[in-house]
Amino acid sequence: MSFVAENLAPIMFGALLLFLLTGFPVAFALAATGMVFGWIAVELALVPGVFFSALPLRLYGIMSNDVLLAIPFFTFMGLVLERSRMAEDLLETIGQVFGPMRGGLAIAVIVVGAMLAATTGVVAASVIAMGLISLPIMLRYGYNRPLAAGVITASGTLAQIIPPSIVLIVIADQLGQSVGDMYRAAFIPAFALVGIYIVAMLVLAVVRPSWLPALPPEALVYHEPDGATGHKSLAVLTVASAAVGAAVFAGYPAIRLVFGADPSLVAPTDEKVVMSLMASIGFAWLAAVIDHKLLRTDRLSELARQVTFVLIPPLLLIFLVLGTIFLGIATPTEGGAMGAVGSVLLALGRRRLSVPLLRQALDASAKLSIFVLFVLIGSTIFALTFQAIDGPVWVKSLFAALPGGELGFLLFVNALIFVLGCFIDFFEIAFILLPLLLPVLQEMNINLIWFGIMVAMNLQTSFLTPPFGFALFYLRSVAPKKDYVDKVTGKPIAAFRTGDIYKGAVAFVVLQLVMLAVILFNPQFVLMGLGEQKQLDTQGVDLNITPMEEEEEPPPSFGAPASPPSR
Repeated sequence: MSFVAENLAPIMFGALLLFLLTGFPVAFALAATGMVFGWIAVELALVPGVFFSALPLRLYGIMSNDVLLAIPFFTFMGLVLERSRMAEDLLETIGQVFGPMRGGLAIAVIVVGAMLAATTGVVAASVIAMGLISLPIMLRYGYNRPLAAGVITASGTLAQIIPPSIVLIVIADQLGQSVGDMYRAAFIPAFALVGIYIVAMLVLAVVRPSWLPALPPEALVYHEPDGATGHKSLAVLTVASAAVGAAVFAGYPAIRLVFGADPSLVAPTDEKVVMSLMASIGFAWLAAVIDHKLLRTDRLSELARQVTFVLIPPLLLIFLVLGTIFLGIATPTEGGAMGAVGSVLLALGRRRLSVPLLRQALDASAKLSIFVLFVLIGSTIFALTFQAIDGPVWVKSLFAALPGGELGFLLFVNALIFVLGCFIDFFEIAFILLPLLLPVLQEMNINLIWFGIMVAMNLQTSFLTPPFGFALFYLRSVAPKKDYVDKVTGKPIAAFRTGDIYKGAVAFVVLQLVMLAVILFNPQFVLMGLGEQKQLDTQGVDLNITPMEEEEEPPPSFGAPASPPSR
């Protein structure tokens, strides 16, 4: 019994790992482990008998946490947009834009994956939608099979790191940080990863041109009367919109003065960027509407109009949600609520809103929210017992024995998260591991925002790492399982093998690890997204307090009783 009492924390952690290996649901495994070892701790007199009286208040705190409300809002927004066939419209349109160049279809998938991540935030929906729409086209025109699989699965997992990511909400909650700050910090690394994907495709298009063929002329559906594809008109509209945005960015201080802003206040960079992008989008939309609807001159090509009318609504929704969060106008929960309403209005405007669609989106949102809450409740019960038996002390001593100091600790933690991601879900990793690491992070004075973004980038690989990468299973479920004849070309297409999916995913895991290394060894790459951080200067603060002099007792006023004599 003395041995058990002295080593109860590592025994409890080992029992949890064994429980998880049995395949028992994680939420109930966490709760059961916490309850059983809490009872053992009471019996061994390690904690008082009223130990579990603190549990109801903790559970009530979870249920009243407003931050977690953002999860069902963003999930509902993504599911409504996905079921209203927004992904199909985006892939078809952007595929026509980049199709004539080698690797253009792969670049289109990456761009659409980033847009879906910023609107839907649901990995399963993104991978399945792009697998159903893009994979047959890639196979039809001779794309390398592992490459096609890797592009689709990697682009679908961008929802893990691009705001409004549900993973970032969970990590912020577990680390006790602001979700808005986590979103701002993730913005630059997330789109840098998108850039790495696109650059990799451009390099492969030069090195292995047969892997990424261009679409043939007969596959391009938008043509002008003179036979042109319409890319020239689209380029002119893009340049004009960018010029309008640049002008607004440069002249934004003057614009603020026109609307009565305080001239002594400098406009924040986030505000200038959001307003300039909104100006670019608004100009493109107005130009297309005036040309086609009002003047009916059709100076813009059919391709330019299609791109404008398909891209602008989801972009407006993105800026409605993320722009208000970045500007501090709305909290992430409020931004999620606006996004949910905006997705319904967007589907209604396209005449694709129906009662079955709403029912499916509500059911899926409720199931995911309940799953997250139950895992969080289980992890809270586990953490309550683990902290009571000095589990954090054991964890600190465990990591203190690692060589290399802070760098050795970070390398070990990232390796541990990477390995765990091959076997268990990212929610489970966040809810189990982060509370254990938090005391160590605070003692080492590690920036928690930077660490959270690093964990999110690492968890993104969990969707792509064999054998249990969820994105691999999502694509496997929609990839052709049997040989078939293509309806357009009439050519036989071989079935898609699971090995091809694994090969393609590994290549993109390497690219993600490169970005993870950039974040690890260059924290400013993440923290510069937060802007200038003001710190309290304590050097010139005088902490000497002068004692107050005793005041003489005033004489009694007229009509007031005299003070009693002191004894």
